[in-house]
Amino acid sequence: MAVNLAGVADDSLAMAMEALGQRARAAAGILANASTDAKNRALRAAASAIRADAPAILAANRRDLATATGRTMTPAMIDRLTLDDRRIEAMAVGLEEVAALPDPVGTIESVVTRPNGLRIEKVRVPLGVIGIIYESRPNVTADAAALCLKAGNAAILRGGSESTHSSAAILAALATGLEAAGLPGDAIQRVPSQDRAAVGILLTLDRYIDVIIPRGGKSLIQRVAAESRIPVLKHLDGICHVYVDKAADLAKARAIILNAKLRRTGVCGSAETLLVDRAVAASHLVPMLADLIGAGCEIRGDAETCALDDRVLPATEEDWSTEYLAPILSVRILGGVDEAIAHIATYGSQHTESIVTEDPEAAERFLARVDSAIVMHNASTQFADGSEFGMGAEIGISTGKLHARGPVGVAELTSYKYRVRGNGQTRP
Repeated sequence: MAVNLAGVADDSLAMAMEALGQRARAAAGILANASTDAKNRALRAAASAIRADAPAILAANRRDLATATGRTMTPAMIDRLTLDDRRIEAMAVGLEEVAALPDPVGTIESVVTRPNGLRIEKVRVPLGVIGIIYESRPNVTADAAALCLKAGNAAILRGGSESTHSSAAILAALATGLEAAGLPGDAIQRVPSQDRAAVGILLTLDRYIDVIIPRGGKSLIQRVAAESRIPVLKHLDGICHVYVDKAADLAKARAIILNAKLRRTGVCGSAETLLVDRAVAASHLVPMLADLIGAGCEIRGDAETCALDDRVLPATEEDWSTEYLAPILSVRILGGVDEAIAHIATYGSQHTESIVTEDPEAAERFLARVDSAIVMHNASTQFADGSEFGMGAEIGISTGKLHARGPVGVAELTSYKYRVRGNGQTRP
C-alpha cells in the first residue's frame, strides 16, 4: 500500500519518504524476477479496472478541474489535465499495448566466446526503482506505471497538485491489476504530499532510487537537474521545427504544417517554428499562412514574412526560442537547407524536426545533420510520441544523449549486465 503523506508533520516527512523508498526497493527485487506472464496479467487487469472505474476517474478529474479554475493555468495545461471517455479508453488501450510488447528483461543482446573458453553474455535487466515527477497530465500515472512494470521496475510517482484526485483514482485501478497478478502493491507507489519538500527529499533517496524522470515545465526540470543526487533522464523544451524546402510538394506542406501546429498545440511535439526556403515563399508560404491564420493561429514572422501578409505580427529574437504550447507559430524565410539546419542548431531544443521536400538529397542532408532526438521527412512533428513509434506508451521524449534518446518506452527503462560463464579459468 502506498504511504499516505497527507498531513505528515515536517519533522516526520523525511522518515515517511525513507519508508517509501525502502518498500519500493524491496518490490523492485521481486519485479526483477517476475515472469512475463505475471506482468502482462497485471497490465491487462489494470486496463479492465480503468474501464470499470471510468465514472470514478472522471468524477475525480472534475474535482481537479474545478480546483484548477481558481489557479493561473494556461489553456495547454488545462487540456493536459482534462480527461474524457476517449482519453480514459486510450489509457486502457495503452496498458494492453504495453502488455503485448516483447519483454526486454532477460533478452541476450550479444554473446562472445573468448579464446580461453569464457562465454560472455550481454543481457537486459531492469533499472530498479524509478522516481517520476510530473505535472498536469493524469494519464502519465497509467503510462509511467505500465512501462516501469513491464520493464521490471518499481515506480514512485509524484504527480502535480493539479491532478491529485485524478492520479489517485487511476492508481487505485493499477493496484487492482497488481493484486490480480499476485505482484507486490508497493511496485507502484504515489507520493500524495504536495509539499515541495517531498520532491526535495525524493531527489536525495539515492540509496533506493536508481533514476529520476521529470515531466513538466522548464522550472520543474531545472530544479530536478540541479538538486538530484540521482541520475536524471529529462527532456527540456519541445521547440520543434518544420522546414519547407524549395522542392516541397505544396499539398503535403500545407497538410503537414496545419497538423504539426494545430492538431494539439499543448503537446511537446507541436511545431513552434516554420522555416521556408525563400525560393518558394510566394508559392508555398502565402497559402500556408492563409491556412494557419484561417484556423485561428497567430503568426509571428520575420520582416520577409510580414511583407507577405499584413496579418502577421513581427517576431522578436525571443520568439525563435519559445515553446508556445498555444496556437502561435513563428515563421522565418531563409536561403535553403543549410540555413535551416543552422537555425535549428541555434534555437532548437533537440526534440523533433521535420523537412518537407521531394528532393532525396536535401532530405538525407537534413536527417543526417540535424542533431535532434527525432528527425522526420515529409511527416508531422505530432508523430513524436511513443505510441506512434509502436512502444504502446512513453514516459516522455528524452532530449539528452546518455542512456536513452527520443521516446522513452519499455526497452529504454532497462539497462544491461554481463553474465560470464566459465569452467575453472584463471587469469595469468
